[in-house]
Amino acid sequence: MLKLIPLGGLGEIGLNMMVVEYGDTIFIVDAGLMFPEAYMLGVDYVIPDMDYLRQNRGRVSGVVLTHAHEDHIGALPYLLREINVPVFGTPFTLGIVRHKLEEHELLSTAALHEVLPREHLKIGPFEIEFIRVNHSIVDGVGLAIRTPVGMLVHTGDFKMSHTTMEGMLTDVNRFAQCGEEGVLVLLSDSTNVEKEGHTASSHEIGAELARIIQAARGRIIVALFASNIARIQQIINITARLGRKIVFNGRSIEVSVSIARQLGYLSIPEGMEIDIDDLSRYPDDEIIMVTTGSQGEPMSALARMSAGTHKQIKIHDQDTVILSSKFIPGNEKAIGNIINNLYRHGANVVYEKISNIHVSGHAFREELKMMLNLTKPKFFMPVHGEYRHLVLHCRLAGEVGIPEEHQILAQDGQIIELDDNGFQIRDSICAGRVLIDGKGVGDVGRSVLKERRLLSEEGLVVVNMAFDEETGIVVYGPDIVSRGFVFETETGYLLQDAQCVVLEIVEDITPDVPNRVERMRQRIQSALRQYFFFTIGRRPVILPFLVEI
Repeated sequence: MLKLIPLGGLGEIGLNMMVVEYGDTIFIVDAGLMFPEAYMLGVDYVIPDMDYLRQNRGRVSGVVLTHAHEDHIGALPYLLREINVPVFGTPFTLGIVRHKLEEHELLSTAALHEVLPREHLKIGPFEIEFIRVNHSIVDGVGLAIRTPVGMLVHTGDFKMSHTTMEGMLTDVNRFAQCGEEGVLVLLSDSTNVEKEGHTASSHEIGAELARIIQAARGRIIVALFASNIARIQQIINITARLGRKIVFNGRSIEVSVSIARQLGYLSIPEGMEIDIDDLSRYPDDEIIMVTTGSQGEPMSALARMSAGTHKQIKIHDQDTVILSSKFIPGNEKAIGNIINNLYRHGANVVYEKISNIHVSGHAFREELKMMLNLTKPKFFMPVHGEYRHLVLHCRLAGEVGIPEEHQILAQDGQIIELDDNGFQIRDSICAGRVLIDGKGVGDVGRSVLKERRLLSEEGLVVVNMAFDEETGIVVYGPDIVSRGFVFETETGYLLQDAQCVVLEIVEDITPDVPNRVERMRQRIQSALRQYFFFTIGRRPVILPFLVEI
């Protein structure tokens, strides 16, 4: 039977990774990351647990990428570092991947293979066709996967909008042809299943952006996702019509623009683009800047502008800043801080809550219905969404005639076996989350996060003492230092009383007691924890450093 094993993306937004397996052959659809949740203090990224792939490394034959967003390619370097297999993707997707692998010093050993929409590739018993889809990034594709038991269609991230960059429309005809040929199972993007109707037209967004830019008196600064090449082209076109100059600032924007220009996906008129160092040579009302930071990223160009720490760009009175993207849940506070700081500098700020300047890249309910009706699958499996999204997508499939017993509501790690006769969900494999902290991969677990949380909430108290090794007499201390716990100059009595608690323990445990230092350490931790909770209701982390000299 055909096996589908989601390692991520079913039960969360991001972390997308799907294992497709038949016989001795495994290939992987996408290898994405997720940004850390609030409780993951200090963590940079989250990637799927890849233990199953390590255990079956000899059977893994390739990775197929649907598009170049981080939630679909971000974990690729960590996968290739352990299992170096061929990677297949469209030109822009692999352009971004090359840059990412170069940063991880993996490019020289990577096997990257470009595949264009409507082209086919063969991986063991699988024949995979790329089908163009419209998304908020160029070169996105869905997949028609022909297997020995039937066809599997994976939509990738998609929407059905018919107004976008030329050549980037969802290939509705090809999905319909797959439906006529016969689709065993459809795996469909569930992100926007809660949204009624259809996604807005890109032309509407372009018209609104043009209106705002034309009415502005000073410089225009547009912050957006670096991968949104279609939006960047819209801004370039508006800049050309108004006879202004354009500046790209921010590392990810510069990389995306460079790759898109090389591939012919961006067209910038001769002489329009200027270097950031030449800004002072032009009046404010002739400048449009495209930059990063629409999600409040602390080190982004826009964040530095708002804080006044950007080396080359200072916000001027009458500047207009446009945040042309949605607020991703969890980022609202950071974005709000940037908006407030921009207003303090005298700028006018336009964002999604006050103007229609963003359109989603994910299909709304009517478009999801259309995909179901085009492909006419025997079985349906929602992917890419939190659990409520998957449930609602199954209900939507029921509305268009997919019976409940043909709906596969699965979660990360479950093994789905299917053929033309039916499916079954078998026992789960390990499919947790691996935390990336700096160069550490997986070395931060629950216990470390708990310690970080305690340190952040309760603070730290360190007790330093030294004893004479022969007599056991205290020769130094107890010296008590706190960090993030109390302001010592105002509550010195608290630490002085804590010293008394420590000295009582020292007197109680005489020098002839076996393992005296270790017993003292345990007693000090317990006694100080009780003392501080009794006196001020806090539980700081207690670290006694006791040495014999």
